[in-house]
Parts: sequence; C-alpha cells; structure tokens
Amino acid sequence: MSTSDETAIAAGRSHVYHDTRIGRLTGGGTTGNERLTNVVGATLIVLLAVIGVTIIRIGSLLSEHLFVGMLLVPPVLLKMSSTGYRFVRYYTAEPRYRRKGPPELALRVIAPMVVLSTVVVFASGVALLFAGPSSRQTLFPIHKDSFFVWGAFMALHVLGHLPGMPAVLRADYGRSAGLSSDITGRAGRMLALGGALVAGVVLAVLVIPEFGPWLHDSGIFHHHHH
Repeated sequence: MSTSDETAIAAGRSHVYHDTRIGRLTGGGTTGNERLTNVVGATLIVLLAVIGVTIIRIGSLLSEHLFVGMLLVPPVLLKMSSTGYRFVRYYTAEPRYRRKGPPELALRVIAPMVVLSTVVVFASGVALLFAGPSSRQTLFPIHKDSFFVWGAFMALHVLGHLPGMPAVLRADYGRSAGLSSDITGRAGRMLALGGALVAGVVLAVLVIPEFGPWLHDSGIFHHHHH
C-alpha cells in the first residue's frame, strides 16, 4: 500500500470522525428538533412556576422575580429558535419537516399570540428594570396587562403540548435511552440548554446592580404602613 493510499484512508477516517463528532452535537433532524423543543419547554415550565411564586409574593420576592426573569431570557430565546427553525424548514418545504407535518391547527393558531405576548412581557420587564421605578406609570401597566394575556395563551400552549412531552423526554433521558431510541445530537441539545441556562445566570448576575432602585422603592406593590 502506498503512502498516498494510507494518507487517503487516514483522511477518510478523520473525516468520518469529524462528521460523527459534529453529528453528535447537531444531528437528529426533525426528531432532534422536537426533543430540543421539549426539553427546553420542560425546563421553562419549572422556571415559570418559580416566577409564578415570586408574583404571588412580589412584595417580599421582588429581587428573586427580577433575577429569575433575567435568567429566563436566553432559554426563552432558545425555545423560540428551536420552534422557529421548524417553522422555517416546514414552510421552505424541507422534505423531512414536510413529512413530519405542522403542529395541530389549534396550537398553530395560538402560536403567534404566544410569541408576541412573550416578547412584550419580557421586553417590558427588561425595560422596566433598566429604566428604574420612575418608568412605572408608562411601562408597568404594559408589563402587567401583557402578562395576563401571555398567561392565558401560555396555559393553552402548555396544555396542548403537555400530553406528548413525557414520551419525547424519555427518548433522550429515560432509562432505555440509546437502547431503544436514537440519541443522535443529544450532547448538542444538552449543551444548548446548559449554555442557555448558564448565559441566563450570567445575565441575571450582571444586572443585579439595576435591582437597587426597585428594592428601595417597592411601594408600587404594597402600601407603606404608617
């Protein structure tokens, strides 16, 4: 065997190795996309439950509300990217996404409102944080009202997707994952979610200085006792 043959074989091997390494991170096709959407969705449900608790006791849990709110931004963007990707691939007639078909009609109908209200809630929340308590007259009603709209659509969105979630999550993280199911791209999905959560924590920590004015001025949520 000539050295050029050996070089070609070695190059071929490294090419295959490179492909599988990339495949482990980005592979999975429509199934991988669905699993990423579901694991990020499941994480968001937990974090949104935490946000819910901070709203009920906003007077004493304002700093926690601000922290978890900021932490949520990157995972929410990841979830929108993953569902947005499916949307684009479906409407650009990518065969695999066409075969998979779109989500159910009812869920497709409310999807734009889920996205729009999410953007308004988070944008108004971040704007409030940075503008400080003086902005409450203009921005707080937007944040509060959009939250109610968002909550209603989010409840329908979650209820619509909840029944299918356990099976999808089990395929990647259940006891038999890898034996009975193809876990191509799982490492990449975990990396994406982990990265989004780390980015969220970093973002939240970086904006802690902005919490100050709000914590000193929380009369917005409860009347001062004389």
